[in-house]
Amino acid sequence: MTDLILMGQRAAEAKYQLQRASADEKNRALRQAAKLLKERREDLLAANAGDIAAGEAGGMHPGLLDRLRLTDARIDAMAEGLLQIAELPDCIGEILERFDRPNGLHIEKRRVPLGVIGIIYESRPNVTADAFGLCFKTGNAVILKGGSDAIHSNMAITGLLREALSQCGITENAVQLIEDTDRSVAAELMKLNQYVDVLIPRGGAGLIRSVVENSTIPVIETGTGNCHVYVDKAADLGMAAEIIINAKTQRIGVCNSCESLVVHRDVKDAFLPALAQRLKEKNVEMRGDSEACRLIPDCVPAAEEDYAKEYLDYIISIRTVDSLEDAIAHINKYGTKHSECIVTADADTAARFLNEIDAACVYVNASTRFTDGFEFGFGAEIGISTQKLHARGPMGLKELTSYKYTVVGSGHIRD
Repeated sequence: MTDLILMGQRAAEAKYQLQRASADEKNRALRQAAKLLKERREDLLAANAGDIAAGEAGGMHPGLLDRLRLTDARIDAMAEGLLQIAELPDCIGEILERFDRPNGLHIEKRRVPLGVIGIIYESRPNVTADAFGLCFKTGNAVILKGGSDAIHSNMAITGLLREALSQCGITENAVQLIEDTDRSVAAELMKLNQYVDVLIPRGGAGLIRSVVENSTIPVIETGTGNCHVYVDKAADLGMAAEIIINAKTQRIGVCNSCESLVVHRDVKDAFLPALAQRLKEKNVEMRGDSEACRLIPDCVPAAEEDYAKEYLDYIISIRTVDSLEDAIAHINKYGTKHSECIVTADADTAARFLNEIDAACVYVNASTRFTDGFEFGFGAEIGISTQKLHARGPMGLKELTSYKYTVVGSGHIRD
């Protein structure tokens, strides 16, 4: 019997204990976990420093290093996320529907936990706390498999979470971290359908594809982010520039950053040279079509793959289009169904964009960087789902639940 099977058994036992926990008990444990994260920040920063040093020595990409790095502000944000989750209404047990049949049967549809959730993720240690908080609040046990690059950070965070649970009289096995960094263990987790009810991958395209193709456990697919900003002919160009600079450069190593820019031909001459100067000040490399290269001296000709790429770097692709229809077609062809934005003052154009773009989140005159559970008021998120079944967009508490029907009769038998 492997350690992973033991972890699955412990999680399966823990999920039934968690389903009996009251809202007050869960909230108390979440607050205690937030308290320990803040109090032990020096321990967390020290553990993270070891991961950062290893990443730098191994030549890790700057965008991935940014995802990996913990700071005082990011630790505070992790703790605040747990506190926000504690303040949210407990949705478990919520009656979604109730009705009576003509034969007298009373039927209710009730919200229930998914059970045991497995999460495979890369780089970002804040996912450890976020995933725990959301799963725990919804009565789910969670098995975490982080990347080897963040192993010391994840171990330190998980240790504090388990300590908080113990201090509150709740089973530590509500959260378990797989500490073996061998990739074969991740493959083994994908086959643990005897104990794990749902598997959620969170990371790059390669990880997500591997889980989707190899898992025998139902998968909620979180997506990579080739996010677009389309500057319409009716756009406020000053607003457009601010949105693009924020979406591209505020943080480069996140899935909701802007990777692709689409510009209507009627405003390209006035807009692109001025925007290019601002992007150049931020050290952003521009890769564009022939019109973009004509207007921007430093623009590099874009290859076909540039329009479909999630760079996670100071690089942006640029495409000029003749119409709204062309912009929508381009985005739907090359996007990853994550987050897309239009900048326009035309209400009809905005409505068409909202209706016709196939993405989890579609914006009018706002940065794609808002696609985030914390920003949506969910307290945190388990990931951004880009699929259409069960959950889509930032996944908060309700997305980590299912439902069951309870049926009450009085000796009913079916004819």
